Amino acid sequence: MSISLILASSSPRRAQLLQKLHVPFTCIPANIDETIDSSRPVADEIQQLAIRKAQAIAKSHPQAWVLGSDTMVCIHGQPLGKPKDQKDAKRMLGLLQGQTHEVITGVALITPEKTYCDVVTSKVTFMPLNDAQIEAYIATGEPMDKAGAYGIQGEAAKFITSIQGDYYSIMGLPISLVYQWLQALIR
Repeated sequence: MSISLILASSSPRRAQLLQKLHVPFTCIPANIDETIDSSRPVADEIQQLAIRKAQAIAKSHPQAWVLGSDTMVCIHGQPLGKPKDQKDAKRMLGLLQGQTHEVITGVALITPEKTYCDVVTSKVTFMPLNDAQIEAYIATGEPMDKAGAYGIQGEAAKFITSIQGDYYSIMGLPISLVYQWLQALIR
């Protein structure tokens, strides 16, 4: 069966994860408004963002299979997106240090025949950090394009004391779930 799979993202991390499935795909970023409604549950909003990303690309590629995903870090119910600047990154990391937070990833796969969507929530615990550790991490530049101002697969790994849930979902794509969907469609 020949499929045309499109990842509705410009994220190198998501592309790297999707490569693990050995399915050819192309990346087309979905340029949508990513504003979330703070009056609704964060998980619902993140799932809707994933769906909207996939839908935006599926409109112009109706015969393709389109995969959309979005990830948000939440601490005490407060969503933390990508930091606006270094000061915002320091604020976020200050909130996360010494705490357990949630990483919520919404994912959607739209095909001409069927739509799959789900949300995966994992928990991550950071060790206590001092200002010097936070500032040194920010100086790497790594936090600036990541939800919650950190990348679990990068330099921030040294700050993480425990994970409950799907590591790859924390990186931005629940690869096992996507694999299961693709297997169900290919059969």
